[in-house]
Amino acid sequence: MKIGIVLPMNETDGPGATTWTRIRALAQQAEAGGIDSLWVYDHFIFRLPGEPEDGIHEAWTLLAAVAAVTERVEIGTIVLGSGFRPPALLAKMAATADEIANGRLILGLGTGWHEPEYKAFGYPFDHRAGRFEEALQIIVPLTRGERVTFHGRWHDVDDAVLIPPPPRPSRMEGRIPILIAARGDRVLRLAARYADAWNAAWFGFPGDRYDERVGNLRRACEAEARDPATMEITVGLTVDAESAADARPGPEQALRPDVDEIARALDAWRELGVGHVQVSLQPADERTVEVLLRARARHLGMS
Repeated sequence: MKIGIVLPMNETDGPGATTWTRIRALAQQAEAGGIDSLWVYDHFIFRLPGEPEDGIHEAWTLLAAVAAVTERVEIGTIVLGSGFRPPALLAKMAATADEIANGRLILGLGTGWHEPEYKAFGYPFDHRAGRFEEALQIIVPLTRGERVTFHGRWHDVDDAVLIPPPPRPSRMEGRIPILIAARGDRVLRLAARYADAWNAAWFGFPGDRYDERVGNLRRACEAEARDPATMEITVGLTVDAESAADARPGPEQALRPDVDEIARALDAWRELGVGHVQVSLQPADERTVEVLLRARARHLGMS
């Protein structure tokens, strides 16, 4: 099972967490420590009831920079809001980022969910599943090196092609892997139809909520005549320094920044056949990254 870290992207991750110098240092610390992947969120602004207004860096710009200062780790989006960028442009950006990363990109996609940022930045929030379905019919074939003509209700491209071509179809085995975060039945069907991997989030230990979501995925795969075994399952985990030290960890709770607890959680997810976990550290700093690296080593039997 691969283990990744979501990079810090806003001030809730600690003072100065949004500076590029800090993000670069944490990315390189994680890679040097053996972590498998680095991930970024895709949001513009957070306006949640009862909470102060917040925001994060633009995902693609940051991810390309991370790709340029790392060598081995996979890099991914968890996940891009497909409504924020025209789909052909998004495919073009993916091909460019994968070139910078020398074939290390995992292209995570979703419908988006936070309506205030759509309104603030001028993006339509209606028909998100329908728009997502059309976008996938453009993004997926383009990133596989195909020419695309598509005339839909919301998207329209005519003989679109990526030049230079996506690096993986032209010079490497395989293709840019597509990860889809999906929960509702319609988008789960789209994941079963188009994705190489599916993401469920956010969890501590496995429990009934996860079992229910995996059951829904399997039914979607069956409806699309797809073998569920061909879909990699990925899971987002939360490690929160504010979790009560005396709390009994459970499936609905964030993990504590404790080496033994995190290692036991990693063991549990691996036993369920999960292929990749993305760990959101709160806060994401040198100390919590080191705790995760030590837990990873214990999970792998290295300590």
